[in-house]
Amino acid sequence: MTQDKQLTQDKRLTQETESSVANSDAVRRVVEVLKKESAAILRTAERVNTSIEEGVESLFQCRGRVIVSGMGKMGCIARKAAATFCSTGTPAVFLHPGEAVHGDLGVVTENDVFLALSNSGETREVIRLLPHMVRLGIPMIGLTGNLSSTLAKRCHVVIDTGVEAEADTVSLAPTSSTIVAMAMCDALAITLMDRRGFTKEQFAIFHPAGNLGGKLLIKVSDIMHVDSTIPIVSNTEATLRDAVGIISEKGLGAVFVVDESEAIVGIVTDGDLRRLIDSSSADSLGNFWNESVSERMSKAPRTIDRAALAAEALRIMESHEITILPVCDSGKLVGVVHLHDLIRVGLA
Repeated sequence: MTQDKQLTQDKRLTQETESSVANSDAVRRVVEVLKKESAAILRTAERVNTSIEEGVESLFQCRGRVIVSGMGKMGCIARKAAATFCSTGTPAVFLHPGEAVHGDLGVVTENDVFLALSNSGETREVIRLLPHMVRLGIPMIGLTGNLSSTLAKRCHVVIDTGVEAEADTVSLAPTSSTIVAMAMCDALAITLMDRRGFTKEQFAIFHPAGNLGGKLLIKVSDIMHVDSTIPIVSNTEATLRDAVGIISEKGLGAVFVVDESEAIVGIVTDGDLRRLIDSSSADSLGNFWNESVSERMSKAPRTIDRAALAAEALRIMESHEITILPVCDSGKLVGVVHLHDLIRVGLA
């Protein structure tokens, strides 16, 4: 190997080693920051006391909206908090403290609750909003890391979101303090969500364009089998042999028994047939297939309306341990929804 080639190879190895060390340092630092921020959240959780109940009660009893305000990085957290409150059943709006004193204070009413975020508790733009809230006589909740601050002294409820240090090397960049404030706002929103009994269906109404919302807003009529795909037999004419033929042909594992007005009067499933065969003697099986379905069917099966949400169909199936539901309109059988249909659209 020539001297030039050896030097080139040594240089490449040196660069690869330096890169590996740098990458190792980056991984170590990222993990360190994540641990610092998660530890700050855990320490905040340990300091939570019964005083927070007053804050939750004020938010729960709010007849208007939660007015969330903060400046700078805390303003970004406040904006996110307002969005989280809204999406989980608590009406809220973000109020930029700088714009507020130039006319946007008009958004605040006497039915609202003011939620202020300031790590120092002395953020000038936030503090100068407090006299207006006092004039309106609305509850004020402060999230701050300084319990001796102006914000803490003037608010009705103070929630301690203080941190020992920020996650950066010089403890200056809002990092741990903002993540703790965001976690606390999430905790308040979820606590209110639980107290209101907020459901997945309500969540879907507020998120119609989202993936989850789209799934939860699917109606039974959107996925049900209709017309010739419905497995049906007449209760006056059909035999169990006919029922087996329809079950095999339609492939839904059941057949519905209807009367002359097309109203559903019973159901026979493939499981019903297996159990009947198992309980029959060998001698009686010859006559078994000629028996009327009306004698062997399960009467008055559970049904669902075509306008119901598909999520409701899933709830009924899960609670009664069944896999198929007849869909009725004014008492008449108009469709059928199977568990596989719910799986296909991502609900189960």
